[in-house]
Amino acid sequence: MSVFSHPEFDLHEQVNFFHDEATGLKAIVAIHNSNRGPALGGCRMWNYANDEEALTDALRLSKGMTYKSALANLDLGGGKSVIIGNPRQHKTEALLAMMGRCLESLSGRYIAAEDSGTSVADLKIMGRHTQYVAGITERAGIDGKASNGDPSPATAYGTFIGLKAAVKQRLGRDDLQGLSVAIQGVGNVGYRLAEHLHLAGAVLYVTDIHQEQVDKAVQLLGATAVSAEDILALDVDVLAPCALGAILNDVSIPTIQASVIAGASNNQLAASRHDMMLKERGILYAPDFAINAGGIIDIFYDRVGHTPEKVLRHIETIGETLAEIFRRSDTTGLPTGMIANTLAEERFMGR
Repeated sequence: MSVFSHPEFDLHEQVNFFHDEATGLKAIVAIHNSNRGPALGGCRMWNYANDEEALTDALRLSKGMTYKSALANLDLGGGKSVIIGNPRQHKTEALLAMMGRCLESLSGRYIAAEDSGTSVADLKIMGRHTQYVAGITERAGIDGKASNGDPSPATAYGTFIGLKAAVKQRLGRDDLQGLSVAIQGVGNVGYRLAEHLHLAGAVLYVTDIHQEQVDKAVQLLGATAVSAEDILALDVDVLAPCALGAILNDVSIPTIQASVIAGASNNQLAASRHDMMLKERGILYAPDFAINAGGIIDIFYDRVGHTPEKVLRHIETIGETLAEIFRRSDTTGLPTGMIANTLAEERFMGR
């Protein structure tokens, strides 16, 4: 397994491999760029098919965090950690404690947050052995309610702000009253986004792999249930992907009827060429790593101190960032994803 010749290696500053025989820990921590500050990113535990797959995830996702933090104007770099193993079978308190010690050995160059296969409770165990974990503080959330560090409300609110910016750009509307929105995935983030949209007067269409979440949206938000097979091609104003990645691809893009794509899921484009395919079809795409940055903003302030009002103000700048991306796209004729990458690079490469 080569690191420097790996297709996802892109000027990463540091790739760390950790192993502890006693606890069974096998982990990789990748630091992509720290020009703006310490690298922050999720700690994922996943049952990878092999070590190569785990390395691919760490390299790719750490780079993504660099771009997300830069676009959000945070004093953070990009990193990612992955623990190799089935979280339901191999996760133990001893393993998490050892992971905390491994993070501590990096002396703050990387700060871990919750991710797939890990929870706030897991991060708190790591936090007994390192100061370099984030998103675990009991505090007031952006909605004023008590929060255990879950960034989902902030991610959903930022996505809502970004969706409004996209609607204004593409449809020329400042309000969402009567606007039709198809939401793919109404889990932690998607359901909260649906709540914001419902309060703003939007007409909702939803799907999710968990039927109880769909039923909840139908009963409480007046949403219409749609099959997973039909949601992407629905005749609506806005498509909001909030579940799977790589859903914008050669098969789906020709069928999409929405004028705007603005959702919270990561890695929505199956390949970089799909960015231009959307533009050529006249579909305005809000780049995922720009619109879903509310969570990382929330986690940043969890570490440096904040008031809910200050976090809200920063999250609302997501709309301004997207407006700048849309303006540059119109001026240059380049797709929005490419513009977002360029804007992020301007913000972290010059430091």
